[in-house]
Amino acid sequence: MPKGYRTYLPEQDLLLPPSLRAWLEEDHLVYFVSDVVDQLDLSAIHAVYAKEKRGQPPYDPRLMTKLLVFGYCTGVFSSRKIQKRLREDIPFKVLAAGNEPDFRTISDFRKIHVEALENLFEQVLAMALECGAIKLGRVSLDGTKLKANASKHKAMSYDRMKEKQQQLKKEVKQLLAAAAAADEEEDCQYGSQRGDELPEELRRRETRLARIKEAKKVLEQRARDKAAADGKSAAAAKPEDKDQYNFTDPESRIMKGADGIVQGYNAQAAVEPTLLLIVGQSVTEAANDKKQLMPMVELIEQQSGQRPEVILADNGYCSEENLEHLESAEQPERRIEGFIATGKQKHGEHRLPAKRGPLPQGATKVDRMKRKLQTKVGKAVYAARKCVVEPVFGQIKQARGFRQFLLRGKAKVKGEWALLCLTHNVLRLYAAMRY
Repeated sequence: MPKGYRTYLPEQDLLLPPSLRAWLEEDHLVYFVSDVVDQLDLSAIHAVYAKEKRGQPPYDPRLMTKLLVFGYCTGVFSSRKIQKRLREDIPFKVLAAGNEPDFRTISDFRKIHVEALENLFEQVLAMALECGAIKLGRVSLDGTKLKANASKHKAMSYDRMKEKQQQLKKEVKQLLAAAAAADEEEDCQYGSQRGDELPEELRRRETRLARIKEAKKVLEQRARDKAAADGKSAAAAKPEDKDQYNFTDPESRIMKGADGIVQGYNAQAAVEPTLLLIVGQSVTEAANDKKQLMPMVELIEQQSGQRPEVILADNGYCSEENLEHLESAEQPERRIEGFIATGKQKHGEHRLPAKRGPLPQGATKVDRMKRKLQTKVGKAVYAARKCVVEPVFGQIKQARGFRQFLLRGKAKVKGEWALLCLTHNVLRLYAAMRY
């Protein structure tokens, strides 16, 4: 007699439980996300709708915020994919409570309220720090390159712009001459001309010429701003021939990341070692981290409400100016001890003992930091850095699969990075409270 099987009747109607919540375990992430968002102040989002009295009632901001937060927590970033999950996925259905906003509504909500969503990062961080009773001591700082919503093939160098501008000017001039000759011939044959629009080919070239002119102006202004920041004469500053401008997302930059050369942004994060919470975050278009240490220290204090006692960072943040900033606060209690690599170590170099004897007269702060990191204490403290901040980037980029921003422009990208950091903290707090 063949072995019996459990009943399988695909055509039979199911007797569903009275509530979809009964389909999920009580400590499911979706309930935690819902509870966290219910505690947030969404007044900035509500204020936008309070001014608009026309049209159909919008979806509740709590619902829309929960969908985005839960989506980013679970690696579902695309508005189209969120809409698909709303139709097929029980946790999303539970969260939406019968609502099914379409992808355009979800996408528009993210774009319209990106600044308000960015500000929610501080609220969630305060909640997490309080629940974990965390006081900032050592904080690890690092940056990661993330692709912009733009192709690097849509970028053009300043040198290429000059060539293309001359070429387009010549082509426009030729087309105008040809059009004038055609008009003159038709005038002789038919009398007065009709005054039709410019030929499509001419309009297309003029449009491209105008965009290249605008791009050149942007690069020239960037060169002046950089010169002024470096204390040089801005009037005489000119872009380098290799300076790039991207026509899809002009504020993004060509930069070298772990995945090679990308058109993207430099996302910054500061992480504490207890729960691996992100306690400070920002986005910059700078290709390296040299000028990010001081702004990030201020952001950590602003976003977390606490000033760290110790900063750990790799050699990308090392400079005389940065080390001076950490040590020279006007008030002693505001000084921060730094453990910042002064360069890339050769294989096995970390095992070598520190040199004995005093440093030579006139040793720089970088020299002193190098000696400090060669001591047993310095080695032990700095070694903890890669176990704190690097796993956070790995979780965001590998585990959740976020490799490219969906929004364009630095302001919107900053909001999206804040949302990513916010959801990372939600996941860390969820894990800590669950186990």
